[in-house]
Amino acid sequence: MMYEKEIGIRRTFAIISHPDAGKTTLTEKLLLFGGAIQVAGAVKSNKIKKHATSDFMEIERQRGISVATSVMSFEYKNTLINLLDTPGHKDFAEDTYRTLTAVDSVILVIDSVNGVEEQTRKLMEVCRMRDTPVIVFVNKLDRDGKYPFDLLDEIEKELKISLHPLSWPINMGKEFKGVYNLYDKSLNIFTASQKATDENTIPIPDLNNGKLDEIVGDRDANQLREDVELLEGVYGDLDTEAYLAGLVAPVFFGSAVNNFGVKELLDTFIQVAPTPLGRMTDKRYVTPDEAKFTGFIFKIHANLDPRHRDRIAFLRVCSGKFERNTFYKHTRLEKDVRFSNPYSFLAREKDVIEEAYPGDVVGLFDTGNFKIGDTLTQGEVMQFTGIPTFSPELFKELVNKDPMKTKQLEKGIRQLTDEGVAQLFTQHNGNRKVIGCVGELQFEVIQYRLLQEYGASCAFVPLSFYKACWITGDKKKIEDFARFKTANIMEDKDGNLVYLAQSEWFLNTERQNNPDIEFHFTSEFKTAKV
Repeated sequence: MMYEKEIGIRRTFAIISHPDAGKTTLTEKLLLFGGAIQVAGAVKSNKIKKHATSDFMEIERQRGISVATSVMSFEYKNTLINLLDTPGHKDFAEDTYRTLTAVDSVILVIDSVNGVEEQTRKLMEVCRMRDTPVIVFVNKLDRDGKYPFDLLDEIEKELKISLHPLSWPINMGKEFKGVYNLYDKSLNIFTASQKATDENTIPIPDLNNGKLDEIVGDRDANQLREDVELLEGVYGDLDTEAYLAGLVAPVFFGSAVNNFGVKELLDTFIQVAPTPLGRMTDKRYVTPDEAKFTGFIFKIHANLDPRHRDRIAFLRVCSGKFERNTFYKHTRLEKDVRFSNPYSFLAREKDVIEEAYPGDVVGLFDTGNFKIGDTLTQGEVMQFTGIPTFSPELFKELVNKDPMKTKQLEKGIRQLTDEGVAQLFTQHNGNRKVIGCVGELQFEVIQYRLLQEYGASCAFVPLSFYKACWITGDKKKIEDFARFKTANIMEDKDGNLVYLAQSEWFLNTERQNNPDIEFHFTSEFKTAKV
């Protein structure tokens, strides 16, 4: 097998959650254990000048939320971990959906106080679509939350996935004493800490050992024994194959802000999580152990460093070995490209790399050649699939407030929509521009970034469209349809025709009246289900 050793030591995963469940905080604590950072940033406190390492855009620092996926690589116990911290806010869900195409597994963070929330359900739906292996981290045990058994029932019912607890809490809130690790039979005594340490972990292979009573008291020791006996009777041993198939989710309990329970999660993760997996193309399935390099672009970010006006395309390596200063085929543009300064990332920090292997995420300096979903190979012509653009939910017309900055506005909106921040629709045979987004906050981010990064001032006028549908079918029928529906026909940035429906009734009527035209809710027509 080519590159067997390199593939075997890699794990590529994303952390996902509902906003404020503690996702970015958990990310920071994982980085602490990996030695990638020495001090965790303060995500929300305005009193502290440090900010979360993974939140690097100015608007993120102002609001205390993540609005773009951050990529971080670090080593832990001879394992190279590629961690993608995703936006939790529902208005930036599409960035998260695309990120899930580039990872092999997921850690889902759930707030023990609030339980399963709206965005958690949506993210799990995307994971289930791809059978992505999931580990659940129940966070904020230092607060009074829901009873652990009730939480397990709620998660299984709401997210429709079987669970398997691998650690178990001793009380919660003010009475929280620690977590018993069912996987390696050890007790972790709770102390609030900002450092990466395991000095409070005590091996207790036998729960009948009197040492347990000494540490946590007779009442809590007996309760733990009862709980563990019940858990082992119900769940038994972890079925690793079922986890890798996305059918069973291991569960850990802890408090990310206090750096508690994070080590147990990380230690078990590197043991059970999948090594880099293969990916499907429009021609065939690509396995990671193939000799020749392949990879795809899943994210583009302009102005990572506003001072240098740089634009970075994020590449997931799928097979073979990526090498610096080597020509690779850009299959969409049908031309060869090479990269003199490919990067690995720790959030905003970049290091030039000489090579990368399957599972790695590489940053490529982009002069405008890339779009999300683009494929690079060592000559084979194919396109990785499963990276669609979804139909937006909100539509607004883009209005230029400063005609002197028209060029800057055109360039800015083109680059931002190439990133996937939003979708740009231009009126068919016209100049009217419509922006489609998943959530309201995206418009605010676009307006802010156009002004700060491109010096272009704009306004948005709300439009009452229900859904954007890509249309395909008989050419003559589509031409006739476009002529009669001029006000509703747009082109996306790739020149594909899109129908903007005013309502569900209008959409259903047009579908019935035009049986020779297909209406697609994603841009990936071959796999679109409508």
